[in-house]
Amino acid sequence: MNLITTLQTWHIHPVVDHFTVALLMVGVLADLIGSLLPRYRWIRYMALTLMILGAFAAAASWETGGWEAHRVHKLVSGEAKDLLHDHAELGDWLIWIFAILALWRIGVEAFAFIAAWRGIYLLAAIAAIGLLGYQGYMGGELVYDHGVGTALLTPTPAETPAAQMPTALPTVYVPPSAAASPAETASPEPSPSATPTPAPGAEPSPSKSAAPSATPTAAHV
Repeated sequence: MNLITTLQTWHIHPVVDHFTVALLMVGVLADLIGSLLPRYRWIRYMALTLMILGAFAAAASWETGGWEAHRVHKLVSGEAKDLLHDHAELGDWLIWIFAILALWRIGVEAFAFIAAWRGIYLLAAIAAIGLLGYQGYMGGELVYDHGVGTALLTPTPAETPAAQMPTALPTVYVPPSAAASPAETASPEPSPSATPTPAPGAEPSPSKSAAPSATPTAAHV
């Protein structure tokens, strides 16, 4: 159980898929070449071996694909979710198709009455390879167009509500010497005892004018 959990964290589904596609496509291609060159029996044996290994790889792709589907199923919606469903459903069919083709290929090599159906087998294998290629195309759309299974679709700590809350503004330290005292900042109020300023143009009172000179003038003789 611990091994399965470890494999799930490694995300090996894309790696297994590449083996599946390579083994099955090369196996069918080798079978076609072996049909054109019947005297080279080793090509047909190679095709048989590749088809058997490809069937096991298809089973591994189906299993690891289920791990990934359960991991991302709740993260996708809309068109991506429909595409994921079609991709997984086609995989459910392909695992049985290639298992049957592998058994059929063994029968073609082992029994003469089944070998008579070799042409039909090749047509069925080519059609199955076409479906496999289409499933791989859908898998590419899921990854490269919708980001399924990548960090683009995986929530990060920055997307959590707590991280989205606005942070407090940074405070600025002001030295005490630079801070103004309240007495300096307050505007001075006029004193009620201030002496009123006289109105401009006011003339002095007659009582305050200078007295006439008291020096007597000389008497005329």
